[in-house]
Amino acid sequence: MSSPARTRAVRSSVEMDIREEAELVWSVAVADGAGRSDEQLSLTVDGSPVAVREVAVADGGRLHVCTAPVGRLRLDYRATVTSSAAPAEVDPVDDIVYRRPSRYAESDELGPTAWAEFRDLEGKELLDAVSSWVGTQLYYVSGSSRPTDGATQTFLARQGVCRDFAHLVIAMLRARNVPARLVSVYAPGLDPMDFHAVVEAAIDGRWYAVDATTLAPRGTLVRIATGRDASDTAFLTVQSGRADLVSMSVDATASPDLPGDDLTSLVALG
Repeated sequence: MSSPARTRAVRSSVEMDIREEAELVWSVAVADGAGRSDEQLSLTVDGSPVAVREVAVADGGRLHVCTAPVGRLRLDYRATVTSSAAPAEVDPVDDIVYRRPSRYAESDELGPTAWAEFRDLEGKELLDAVSSWVGTQLYYVSGSSRPTDGATQTFLARQGVCRDFAHLVIAMLRARNVPARLVSVYAPGLDPMDFHAVVEAAIDGRWYAVDATTLAPRGTLVRIATGRDASDTAFLTVQSGRADLVSMSVDATASPDLPGDDLTSLVALG
């Protein structure tokens, strides 16, 4: 089921030192599908505007590409999301691609664990069990994982941040032959505020949101990017050159209120 539409205001700002002219790919804009107003993306280096080119992604994501000269770069993005997108359907390509192991979701390595833990479960019962299991097996510890850690390392370390929780959920579901993918989102209610990562899993041809961290209500999440794992959904990719992160801030609010999240219900990202 989908939650009633709410107005959500989202914002992100990033500052970087560009040490050598760099080609940058940003994934911070709200995906196509949801109604947007007051949207603005600006990018400057030492106060001077830098040209940005938007590139559409097949799943509705929107990438912004720029070539930044040496200097202090600042990106500012904001949007008001006034309506929800239609719930996503699982197409034949999704059904194939999102069952496969990927860079950070090694479902082939974790297959024996998935079958030992969830052998007799299917459908919604399987989604609920995997999400609950990951949520109780891992500690959420900021800064505890490395950018190169995948689901197997997370399982061994028993701690991580949102992307680590998501990768382990994805790996377990794929090992049980359920298509699963990672979605980067703006998340009203998240504390501390940041870009957030959740899972979409397929049941009966539809995608439903799974968040083992339970840190933000699923009904208010705003999709940014969708992919196999975090390698497809990073907020920034440095294609060439050298760029050092200086600071980043993210904010997301929902009005008229922040709802609860009934963890027993299926929720589709809008």
